[in-house]
Amino acid sequence: MSVDAPPQTTVAAAHPLSMLTAAEVDRAREIVDDAGLLTPDTRFSYVMPCEPDKADVLAWDGVTPLPREVSLLLTRLEPLALHSVVVELGGGRVVSDVALDPAQVGVGPCLDEDYALVDAIVKADEGWLAALARRGVTDVSTVRPVPLSAGVFGYDDEVGRRVYRVLSFVQPDPSTPPWAHPVGGVVAHVDVDARRVLRVVETHVEHVPQESGDWADPAVRGPERTDLKPISITQPEGVSFTLTDDGVLSWQNWTVRLGFNGREGLTLHQLSFAGRPVAYRASIAEMVVNYGDPGPTHGWQNYFDLGEYQFGRLANSLELGCDCLGDITYVDTVVVDDHCRPRTIRNAICLHEEDTGILWKHNDIFTGQTHTRRQRRMVVSFFGTVGNYDYGFYWYLYLDGTIELEAKATGIPFPSGWDGEDPHFDPVGPGLGAPVHQHLFSARLDMTVDGVRNTVEEQEAVGVPMGGANPWGNAIARRRTRLRTEGTVRRDAANDRNRVWRICSTERTNRFGAPTAYALLPQGYPTLLADPASPIAARAAFARHHLWVSRYDRDQLWPAGYTVNQNPGGDGLPAYTAGDRSVDGEDVVLWHTFGLTHFVRPEDWPVMPVDHAGFRLRPDGFFDRNPTLDVPDLGAHGRPADGCCATDATTPGSPA
Repeated sequence: MSVDAPPQTTVAAAHPLSMLTAAEVDRAREIVDDAGLLTPDTRFSYVMPCEPDKADVLAWDGVTPLPREVSLLLTRLEPLALHSVVVELGGGRVVSDVALDPAQVGVGPCLDEDYALVDAIVKADEGWLAALARRGVTDVSTVRPVPLSAGVFGYDDEVGRRVYRVLSFVQPDPSTPPWAHPVGGVVAHVDVDARRVLRVVETHVEHVPQESGDWADPAVRGPERTDLKPISITQPEGVSFTLTDDGVLSWQNWTVRLGFNGREGLTLHQLSFAGRPVAYRASIAEMVVNYGDPGPTHGWQNYFDLGEYQFGRLANSLELGCDCLGDITYVDTVVVDDHCRPRTIRNAICLHEEDTGILWKHNDIFTGQTHTRRQRRMVVSFFGTVGNYDYGFYWYLYLDGTIELEAKATGIPFPSGWDGEDPHFDPVGPGLGAPVHQHLFSARLDMTVDGVRNTVEEQEAVGVPMGGANPWGNAIARRRTRLRTEGTVRRDAANDRNRVWRICSTERTNRFGAPTAYALLPQGYPTLLADPASPIAARAAFARHHLWVSRYDRDQLWPAGYTVNQNPGGDGLPAYTAGDRSVDGEDVVLWHTFGLTHFVRPEDWPVMPVDHAGFRLRPDGFFDRNPTLDVPDLGAHGRPADGCCATDATTPGSPA
């Protein structure tokens, strides 16, 4: 007698792009320890999934596990040594271990413990104490030294060392923010490896502004308004999106996988519309805040908030009714501390729908009917705080296939004691000013418009000279230029010509025979305004142009390089594109610089209303017609049966 074996159940493997879990973080640390790479002086940075090659992910059968790898930057503090390490979790092995020379590529990002260390170092230094005393500050228990990334400015004693530049603030009351009371004209350069102050730089500014900057104090704020009525946003039947346990969001033809890591924060993967691929991976890969005052107090200030401070680790836990309003779904995320211990950020990602007004509308003079449909967008967002500034990154997916990224900048402009004469400052209080600066972001857009083989075209509008076929001089033409190699694609926006960049498929056409495409619509604000020969222009070369295009490479993720802190420059996009590879009909990545140039207003103090920057990716021949003709008329009561948006026209008009 024979007995048939029961059928085996096929179990799906975890998706290779899924977020890192706490258990995986612990396993990665174990592997590093077992390999003998962990000492009491070892610190961990940039701990994140090392994503498989795109071709392997796209060919994945959903069952056979792909190698699950984690990348880590290991910093040994004494003596200073850096190693870029990749471990494979399933096999429990170290895949690669590459030593990095701090003198050549800089050092790891700022460590949490350095804040207390710097505080102790400066408060034990006689030169620093004397400089504060000259400004009337003798009780250093009320002083808050702020260690800031140092940059690279030609100091030989800083090469290959972990260095901070330190500005300080007086906090007379622990319950109030100290930002309104900077200690004017004093900068300490601190070597945390040697635990000593290298130098104290002073200027002629020798006062501490006294006016309060506590926006919660009624004496500063004034009486609260009493006539602002609540707004309630409800969805009685629930939301229109779904989110799987594995992080796949589906909404109105859109599908996207959510990711998150301690460096970039939120990442979006495998965006598709109605099953058609649009982008493989999208993130904000770096940002630089460069200050425009050339003096010794602020001339060195240029912060790379992702590479130097690990922005994703600084994400806020969002609160309903404050950060997000409506029917909200939150996602918790796991980040990793300096000792490779996992930490969960509750409510780090916010998901919700928003009504954004009219989608399309027409009042027809021939049929006598009016048709209106309302636009809606899916919002995927998070917020993070880096010292004085707070940044929100909001990805919007629209019903018509548009993708938008909006960066929101708020918080406190970095203040300083001011003599009223420096032309690069603006006043925000008595004896208190804030220098002009820029917030420049780099969006990494790994595009897959109807497949991995894409081309990029620059399109702009041009006038046509009068004469010949243009007898009345009214003709408008479109100029398209194919961007063919990496080295030639360092392009800038030109709003006066309506310049956009089209990402075109080489594998699919629309019903008119044209390649399906998306267009990148830049905002066109200024790029890096520093001199091309300046230290910051070398370190933030990505920010000198609105657009770079590179050939896809799994490991090319960082526009300013892997190790940014005290990196002298040349890494990142300049190195990625140095080979001048073809990007014509290839697997391409777009890098888009956008941002704000901030001349600080009185209205930005003591806390700044949100300012906005961003870009859009819009279908441009991707569809054969308006893809929202199927959006129902939900009308006044939100249901098709109650529609009020298709009515008899009452207002005559004429064609436009």
